[in-house]
Amino acid sequence: MPHDKFHYEFMFGTLRPACLSLLSLLLFFLLSLNSVQGQTDSSQVEISPDNTAVAVTSDGTDEAVVAEGEKLFNTNCRACHAVDKKLIGPALAGVYDRRDLDWIKLFIRNSQAVIASGDEYAIDLFEEYNKTVMTPFNLADSEIESILSFIKFEAENVTSAAQTDAGVASTDTGNQAPSSFLSAVLIGLVVVLALILVVLFLIIGFLTKFLQQRDELDEADRDIVNQKFNLTKLVKSPAFVGIVAFVFGILVLKSVIDGLYQVGIQQGYAPKQPIAFSHKLHAGQFEIDCNYCHTGVRKSKSANIPSANICMNCHGQILTESLEIQKIYAAIENDRPIEWVRVHNLPDLAYFNHEQHVKVGDQECQTCHGQIQEMEVVEQFAPLTMGWCISCHKETKVDTKGNAYYDNLVELHAQHSNEPLKVEDIGGLECAKCHY
Repeated sequence: MPHDKFHYEFMFGTLRPACLSLLSLLLFFLLSLNSVQGQTDSSQVEISPDNTAVAVTSDGTDEAVVAEGEKLFNTNCRACHAVDKKLIGPALAGVYDRRDLDWIKLFIRNSQAVIASGDEYAIDLFEEYNKTVMTPFNLADSEIESILSFIKFEAENVTSAAQTDAGVASTDTGNQAPSSFLSAVLIGLVVVLALILVVLFLIIGFLTKFLQQRDELDEADRDIVNQKFNLTKLVKSPAFVGIVAFVFGILVLKSVIDGLYQVGIQQGYAPKQPIAFSHKLHAGQFEIDCNYCHTGVRKSKSANIPSANICMNCHGQILTESLEIQKIYAAIENDRPIEWVRVHNLPDLAYFNHEQHVKVGDQECQTCHGQIQEMEVVEQFAPLTMGWCISCHKETKVDTKGNAYYDNLVELHAQHSNEPLKVEDIGGLECAKCHY
């Protein structure tokens, strides 16, 4: 029965390998799904300065407004405020419901004037947050409204806590699809493949049972029908070997690419220091100005590592018997500097000037170093990558008010742009500014 035998060989010589191939694909997609979910659960997700919101708010606000608001929030507000929790200032979720828009605009532009006017809400805020003076911001009405749109968007569309806390990004992830979407796609593929496998196994079982009842089958045909599952044959089959090689190659390639993206990035680096110095205690609880210890921050390229004499200005009288303070005494007596471990380290090819950014640019320490006043052990907060710096230069506005040096530049800039003057407009993206 050559014709029937052809059908037997087709049915059992094709369907069974097809089932095995589909089973291998099913395992591959399950591994991929586990990888995507594991990456979502274990990795720290952070927002880069140029990573903007892309969804429309529930009240219909255009996504461009939300995106602009996110940029302004990261530049002006992120150092002291979060959307969902207290930092130096209050959590901002719901601020648009607590106070009217006119009050918010006045407070942002000059909080001290609002407090001085006797406004009870403003006074209570001032007292609650240790009489911390909020920096005045010369923002246009549209800019303040876009910030509020972003805050409302963030409050109504819950993002991960890591995104809210991080502020600025560690890596540029481009336009990758969200992991939840990838998970949904992979789950759909797994379900479809599982259903196909079930149908194929049912067909094979039905055909096997049907043909076993036929008396006219010769010995060769019966061997084809009754052949059993052979694990060794499966492992050696070209389909299985090919799929395993493909999966292995994809995983290796992913690992290599992830590793390349992390070259030179030490975000989260928090080395153990020779003396257990707490910024949370000194800069946070006791509110010691960063400039008191880092004396070069406003007048030189480097912020300077504090010398032991600066420590002794206080600890000559305070906690003199502490074991950690005794290490400072030992360093002075032995005439040897304290060997602090450097946390933030730019490559030699990059030039960075603290005076330019802190004094001239009026940037807060938290912009680059994060909430340093809350760190028991200092860690690298920002990625300090070239893309991170460039994004900041593209978004940061130049404060030209009352500075005649910028008058001509502002006039020339206004001739071809309605946007405020930003760092990139005064040469902030020129290669020689950072690489000389």
